[in-house]
This record gives sequence, structure tokens and C-alpha cells, in this order.
Amino acid sequence: MNALQQGRRNFLRASAALAGTGLLQACGNTSKPEVKTNSTPTPPVRRSGRNNSLRIFASSGYGESTSRCELGVTRLSNAGFMVSNQQAYMRRYQRFAGSDFERIADFQDVASGRVNTPKVLMGVRGGYGAMRLLPKIDWESLGKRMHEHGTMLYGYSDVTALQLALLAKGNMCSFAGPMLYSEFGKPQMNEFTMRSFIDNSCNPHMTVSVNYAQNYQINADGILWGGNLSVLSALAGSPYMPAISGGILFIEDVGEQPYRIERMLQTLYLSGVMNRQQAIVLGNFRMGGIKDVYDSSYTLNSVIQTMVRLTKVPVLTGFPFGHIAEKVTFPLGAKASLRSLSNGGYQISFSDYPTLNPMEFNLNTLLPPPPEVENILDCNKGLGNDTSVNDSGDEM
Repeated sequence: MNALQQGRRNFLRASAALAGTGLLQACGNTSKPEVKTNSTPTPPVRRSGRNNSLRIFASSGYGESTSRCELGVTRLSNAGFMVSNQQAYMRRYQRFAGSDFERIADFQDVASGRVNTPKVLMGVRGGYGAMRLLPKIDWESLGKRMHEHGTMLYGYSDVTALQLALLAKGNMCSFAGPMLYSEFGKPQMNEFTMRSFIDNSCNPHMTVSVNYAQNYQINADGILWGGNLSVLSALAGSPYMPAISGGILFIEDVGEQPYRIERMLQTLYLSGVMNRQQAIVLGNFRMGGIKDVYDSSYTLNSVIQTMVRLTKVPVLTGFPFGHIAEKVTFPLGAKASLRSLSNGGYQISFSDYPTLNPMEFNLNTLLPPPPEVENILDCNKGLGNDTSVNDSGDEM
């Protein structure tokens, strides 16, 4: 690398570093806030104690790319988390992220006290396999330890099985939120998702507003719980399904035809789950071009109308969560207040859940760089046509 290239590289790194320190480190209430700047220096991260410890768990499918998981770990470490159990994302057994015994140990080692209870339990990804672990985990002990240390478990999709068991038998809430492989390891993390993760993980009171017009005027207070529909219906009638009455049931799924969605909802209805709720809130089902193969006019809306007639429970739509790029972070199993808005939409306010202390972290590092810095970095990729050393050649 010649002197000109080295000088250009140093300039780019310095520009990125200066822009990064200008990002706001804050915990707010808005669901999609703008990136702001703040001249206040980032507070130092304290690297001791359990307040910033993060333990990885891989309960379901394995991550196809180890480097992607490593990128996620690097980002979380740069944000101030002390990451442990990293071998979890390297495991593979058949279609799973390790044997049942290995995946059980991700939790049972915490439940039994063999390892310190972390501040965060972070899932690698979804897939299938979590429900195979449920009978072998001491959920009561795990929930007690998590409650004592204010532990926050993040995940969605197949991780729903663990979240339901934790609530049903451990009386402990968790968070629907980003995971190591699925979000933190992406080549380009989503700003909305990361901003929501930061804001809603740090704020002891959060509100998520949905501005899409609904068919109901509703005021409801109760425990908001639920998750992935496929997992919910699979656990119906089992001891790992929470017995929540007067709650607010949240549901999402992906890639399912309308009739299959209805069949799973019918399972919840026949098992007595749905008609015990005050309201049902639907996330993003990412239907896209999915149509019923027998009757294309039979849509998700047709399913919703059928379930409303059956259950007499209001069904609200449009909650910003699911197998989508832009998703909010919010607690499952916490107190919630659901209120209709004057514009026809609704909002859900949450309380009584554990939080992160922003002073323990550099969470602003999880936000994408400002556009001007990103443009500089993109331009740099085009440099060096006269050399065999690529942009990251000194790091390979």
C-alpha cells in the first residue's frame, strides 16, 4: 500500500470515527425516531459486573454463516456487551444448532447456577427445535434467577416456545426483538430496528403507536403475550402455554396461506385461548403474493372476519413486528395498556419489565453511520483499481 492510499485510508477512518461520536446515545419513547447528533462525549463503558453481560443461546436452527455471527458479536461487543457462550453459534447437529443436550445447557446452566446469570440472553436465530428442549429446562429456577438479576431475553419466531414456557412456568417476561444472526449480523443493520432496540430496551415505559385505521374503539389493560402463531398453536393444551385471562394476545407469522393461518387460529380458539383475551393484535404476516390455492379471494382479511365472529374479541392489525426488516422491540408477558387513537389507529403502552442502563454501554455504535460517512466509505470501495490490495486487505 503506497503513501497516498495509506493517507486516504486514515482520512476515511478518522471521518467515520468523528461522525460516530456525534450520534445520540439516548433512550426515548418514539417508535421510529430520527438519528440526531449530540456534542456530548460518549460515556465510558464499565467492563465489570453483570450489568452488561450477554449470553448467547442457540435453541433452534444453526447459523449458516459463522462470519455473520462473528460480525454480530463484534458489534455487540463494541456496544459494550460482554459476550459469552460464543460456541453456541458454531455448533451443528442435523438441522439444529447443536444436540438437544447442548441447546438445553444454554439455559439449564443458568437455571442451575453453573454460570452467572447474565443481564441479556440473546438468541442466534429461529427455525425449528426449541420445543424439543422445554421439558428439560427448570423454568421456575430460570425465571427466578432472571427476575432477581433483571435479565432480558431477546428473540422471536421459534424462540416463542421458550418465551411461552418462561412466562407459563417461570412467571418471567421476555422481549420480542432482534437476534444475533438475524439482525445484528446483517451486512447492513436496519436503523429503525436498531433504534427501537436501543430506545425500548432502556426505557422503563414505552409506547408503540399504530396509525392504521381499525374497526374498533377499545380501551384494555392486561398482560400482552404471544408470539409466532405456528408455535402458539403447536403448544396449545400443553403445560407450556400460559394461562392468561383478560390479556392482549399478540400474533405474527410468515409464509403461510390464509387457510393455514385460520387452522392455527381455530386451534387456539378450540383450546379456549382466544376467547379469554380482551383483544388480539396481529403483527406483520408478510403475505406478499401468497394466495389461497383454491380461492384467491379468501384472504387474511377473510380469516380475521371469521375469527371475530367466532370469538367476539376485537382483532387489531398493523403492529410493526414480524419476519420483516423493520421491527420494534417490545416486552412479552408485561403489563400493557391498549388505547384507540383519534385518528382511528391505536397505541400500546408497556410497563413493569427489566431495562438496560444506557450508561453501561455505547449503544449508539449499533446505529448505521450518517449518510455522508456511508457515501465516503462506498466511494472508498471503488478506489485501488491500480493495486491488487483491496479495501480490507490489511485485515484479511
